[in-house]
This record gives sequence, C-alpha cells and structure tokens, in this order.
Amino acid sequence: MQDNEIVIKDSNGQALKEGDSVLVIKDLKVKGSSAIVKRGTKAANIRLCPDGRHIESSSKEVKGLMLDASFLKKA
Repeated sequence: MQDNEIVIKDSNGQALKEGDSVLVIKDLKVKGSSAIVKRGTKAANIRLCPDGRHIESSSKEVKGLMLDASFLKKA
C-alpha cells in the first residue's frame, strides 16, 4: 500500500476500493430531498472521497450520493 492511498472501511471492517459495490445497512434520509435510501439498496461503482470516511455513488433512486462508510457493507 502506498502512503497516499486512501483506506476506507465498511461497517464490517472490510477495506473498500474504487469500483466496488456496496449495500446500505440502514434507511437513510437524503439531505435536500424528500427521498429515502432504503436498507438493502445497492450502490455500484463507488468512488472513494479523500476525507477517508465517505464514498460517492449513484443508485436507481438518487444520483450523486455521498454516503458515510459506516452505513455500508461490501456486496
């Protein structure tokens, strides 16, 4: 692993990588919208954020999601 590589872990402690698929483990409200991301929603082709805590992705319901990795598990 390189020094500048971002390591983000899911709720089970597994390391996430760019392009992975994840499942949401809890219903989440979307800020600025009335939409709710339901438990079990799959987010594919994730991108890691440089803050070391969040991922960016899209789902069928909402495009351009930023999710906290503690509410996700690797699919």
